[in-house]
Amino acid sequence: MADTKVYRASTTAPVNIAVVKYWGKRDPKLNLPTNSSLSVTLSQDDLRTLTTASCSSAYKEDTLLLNGSPSDLTGARTQACLRELRSRRAALESNDASLPKLSTMPLLLVSENNFPTAAGLASSAAGFAALVRATADLYELPASPTELSLIARQGSGSACRSLFGGYVAWRHGSQADGLDSKAVEVAPASHWPTMRALILVVSAAKKGVSSTSGMQQTVATSGLFKQRIADVVPANMETMEAAIAAKDFAKFAEVTMRDSNSFHATCADTYPPIFYMNDVSRAAVRAVEAINAAAGRTVAAYTFDAGPNAVIYYLEEDKETILGTFYPLLQDTDGWKDGAKVFKTSVELDEAVAGQLKAGVSRVIMTGVGEGPTKTDVYLVSEEGKPLSTES
Repeated sequence: MADTKVYRASTTAPVNIAVVKYWGKRDPKLNLPTNSSLSVTLSQDDLRTLTTASCSSAYKEDTLLLNGSPSDLTGARTQACLRELRSRRAALESNDASLPKLSTMPLLLVSENNFPTAAGLASSAAGFAALVRATADLYELPASPTELSLIARQGSGSACRSLFGGYVAWRHGSQADGLDSKAVEVAPASHWPTMRALILVVSAAKKGVSSTSGMQQTVATSGLFKQRIADVVPANMETMEAAIAAKDFAKFAEVTMRDSNSFHATCADTYPPIFYMNDVSRAAVRAVEAINAAAGRTVAAYTFDAGPNAVIYYLEEDKETILGTFYPLLQDTDGWKDGAKVFKTSVELDEAVAGQLKAGVSRVIMTGVGEGPTKTDVYLVSEEGKPLSTES
């Protein structure tokens, strides 16, 4: 009799925000980057993807449901991840005839984010990390996070960093086969647990220029980019790793802001130019500069990915200054936690800056450094193989 049992595994995975940016590919097919990068993994209490990977011979074909809607599984990147995971499972099965032949069964992958997918919050990083980790758990693969990062990288470059918690480096590697282009933990979340992030969601609209095509344009046309990968990033990686080891926030903040500026300068130097930041983004930069000037030291750091949202890093001990500046201004905006409401205005911002932020920030997310993917017994697929929703 055919095995029609439904096999399941569930994992949550986090979002990460880079403080030394990945931009540009030396091999688009394998998703190999032109430079190393470093990120902070954010708490899954606030931002996470939950994915259940299941397989059964009763399923007709591979299927992916994302936030309740069917999603395309035929893309080269997703297929590369699934092919690699299946071949690893098939190797286990060929070594042990008693194992069920999961590698031959169609997959049902069901995924849900607890944050808006189109908000430009690296949803693909959390998504591919969760997909790879959950499928690896389903297949009972004896793979370390670094090994799995080689697979997740092929889905979404920054996903390889979401396989770890804390502070994570993606070593760009030099091999043509990409086997040395992988993520490693620089420090666990427990090493520097007071790191916080305030995210100002500027626009939930989809980006004008996708990261993938933007990167290739930059690599092809920007002169600044060549200097960035040759000199700027290697120096920033070294300084950033030392700053994290020493828990030196002033140094961490300076590199974070300089690297963000460098990345967006290379986008502007692309021909034709790419602009991910907008007037609201620039107002957030001015606000952070005003906060640091008023404090007489560096207590906040801005960074922007390929989109207009501001991510502002700060330490728990300086929260009154940071939250006391933004909360009174944006108190009608969704997303604040109760703790923010007790702070009186600490830094009065320039009227134009305050006006831009008030008009342009649609949501805030208060979060901090967090852990890597976590196995869970919350399933999005029933024992009978039917998709479920955590909201149902």
